[in-house]
Amino acid sequence: MATARFANMPSWLMTQTAQHAHRLVADGLAAVGARGYHYRALTCLDEFGPASQADLGRRSGIHLSDLVATINELADQQLVERAPDPADRRRNIITITPAGRRQLRRLDKQVTRIQDELLGALSPDERDQLTRLLRRVLDHHTDAGSSTP
Repeated sequence: MATARFANMPSWLMTQTAQHAHRLVADGLAAVGARGYHYRALTCLDEFGPASQADLGRRSGIHLSDLVATINELADQQLVERAPDPADRRRNIITITPAGRRQLRRLDKQVTRIQDELLGALSPDERDQLTRLLRRVLDHHTDAGSSTP
């Protein structure tokens, strides 16, 4: 079967793959009662430690309007704690709880399964190469975008 010229363009292939990846991640995390924002917030808190909501938003890439709801959901499940910042009582510091770390370990396992499903057609070396290439392309555009006024 012949394919149209656009079907071999990297931008089209990346878009189609990204849509498929998003579906797999959303469905896979929903199957264990979580969302992508939960995973991103818990990961950042685990890796970087307690953070203000603004810092957590920057590190996780979650827009502040979505971050408040995410923190509320995580706090309701006792996966994070929110406390006033002793240095500035106007802002909150968010901290991952032991239950949050246990949930993160479960989510890490689920995300690993999802990555394996998404990249099942590739060898481990090809997966590493794809990741390096995608990181390079993204960094190029992120660096270019950050220098634009």
